[in-house]
Amino acid sequence: MTPLSPLTAAWTRSKPPLLRFLDNCLNEFSAETSGSVADYIPELSKADPAYFGISLATLDGHVYEVGDSRVPFTIQSMSKPFVFALALDLLGAGRVESAIGVEPSGDPFNSIRLNSENHPFNPMVNAGAIACTGLIYDSKGADAFEQIRLALSRFAGRDLAVDEAVYGSESQTGDRNRAIGYLLKTNAVISDNVAGVLDVYFRQCAVLVTARDIAVMAATLANRGVNPVTGEQVLTPYAISRTLSVMTSSGMYDYAGEWIYRIGIPAKSGVGGGILAALPARLGLGSYSPKLDKHGNSVRGIKVCEALSSHYDLHMLNRSDDARNAVIADYDIGKSPSRRVRRPQEREILAAHEQEVRVIELVGTLSLSAVDYVSRRLAGRPRPQFVIFDLHRVTSTTRAGARLVAEAFEELAALNVTVVLSGVRRASKEWDTLREWTAELKNVRDFYLLDTAIEWAEDQIVYRYGGSIDFHETTELAEQPLLEGLGEDELADLASICTIRTYQSGAKILTTGDRADSLFFLRSGAVHVTLPDGVRLATLTAGMAFGEMALLESTRSADVFADMAATAYETPLQAFERFRQQHPHASERIMRNLAQLLADRLIVANAKVDILTST
Repeated sequence: MTPLSPLTAAWTRSKPPLLRFLDNCLNEFSAETSGSVADYIPELSKADPAYFGISLATLDGHVYEVGDSRVPFTIQSMSKPFVFALALDLLGAGRVESAIGVEPSGDPFNSIRLNSENHPFNPMVNAGAIACTGLIYDSKGADAFEQIRLALSRFAGRDLAVDEAVYGSESQTGDRNRAIGYLLKTNAVISDNVAGVLDVYFRQCAVLVTARDIAVMAATLANRGVNPVTGEQVLTPYAISRTLSVMTSSGMYDYAGEWIYRIGIPAKSGVGGGILAALPARLGLGSYSPKLDKHGNSVRGIKVCEALSSHYDLHMLNRSDDARNAVIADYDIGKSPSRRVRRPQEREILAAHEQEVRVIELVGTLSLSAVDYVSRRLAGRPRPQFVIFDLHRVTSTTRAGARLVAEAFEELAALNVTVVLSGVRRASKEWDTLREWTAELKNVRDFYLLDTAIEWAEDQIVYRYGGSIDFHETTELAEQPLLEGLGEDELADLASICTIRTYQSGAKILTTGDRADSLFFLRSGAVHVTLPDGVRLATLTAGMAFGEMALLESTRSADVFADMAATAYETPLQAFERFRQQHPHASERIMRNLAQLLADRLIVANAKVDILTST
């Protein structure tokens, strides 16, 4: 086996920057030994204080792990935000919000105190969490805990179990929580069965997780309720956004104000030694280290969060997104037409009215500020007849952005401007978000491929300005651009070696990799040329040639399909070579025409590159 070069070996050992950062945190903060393991629940005191694991999950589903990231521990109070979100979805916001407040208490997590309305201050303290569990218990009865366990499992992306020893220990020593339970019963916040509610609550806190699990759970919160690893929409964006709000103000108990001021990431801690932090639209972090500070938060976990926030400047109120970056390209069809090869009459009409079709390619998040900027940019130039918004680089659409899109489209409809959307699949969540607000609009069309959208808009311009596109028209060899300049005798000799072929709609005419032994002159109908991955290179109508690269290449480099019933002159390459030998002038003319056609294609491709790099 050949030994690897030093550079190759170093490359294979290299780590992504975020993983190196987590490694550094693990190494640096392992030396931190302050704090103490929770012992008010006896079973928790058995945790090894040396354990230290960190995990970070990105919103594209990648999970980084260092240290003891797979060591199981009980979720404890980190269950609270997830159960609150579950209650919002199961029971409705009105029911939950009528029983539980959302204000910070400033008290320790286990304070036996209610607000001025005799309700829990918020769902992150024990009183609010027990009330939240009680609401689910009232609705689901004996199935309440299983509902909670399944929801936690969906957040984690795997089936979670209960640590029975910790559950038993919590149940035996949970008198303070019982006092809270009876206080809630006295004030009609929960039902009569306090013991049943507390049993579910104790089990909920004893669910086993790892640092990796809580990183994925946090990332699901950061991803508007979509688990980035499994792709499942666990709970609604409404429930998630309200949960993150309460985590921001109250997730770290009587340290919450300091936390959000210095670190600025919604978070939740648990006395088992875990901390989860969810930075919306960015990432989820999970850490495990059993030693706690006086507030009941993991000492090392706090340091990891502080380091992550300060090192990468991740405070959620220090965002620098610029709406102007939402537009990656803005042009009319004169600068970048469709890949459809047009006849002279069509080209003349489109050249005279190229500004009637405006194309705006967008990127990133379609937010309120991004849509506002695009609408003002659109209004800064003369009114077109068609505006194509390409969304294939758009990663998400906010509800505010979608609503402003609808309002902008309504204004365009009033001005007789047709909107065309491209790059978004009808089965996608982005489509659902957009259609929620635009379904009733009559001026909106959609095509998945941008080129198809541009081609359709071009066709409308041709029709509106007196042109025609007759796919059933039959053309002769004399009308072929590749054969321009050939005399009548030369064309007659060429026709004698051609065979007319007929193709049904959808038929595959040429296949990538096959031997290139003939070329074709389209006589009627239309065909399209695609790469093997489905990317459309061109749409050809009667009067155009295809397979002409056989003059330069020995194998086919693209597929050709019939868009509709079509006929073509097929010319065997061997016979064509004999024709060229017999007619050297015609041969020279054909190769010049081919060079011009290839140059025209290159000019179009370069124009597209210029558009994308100059916007």
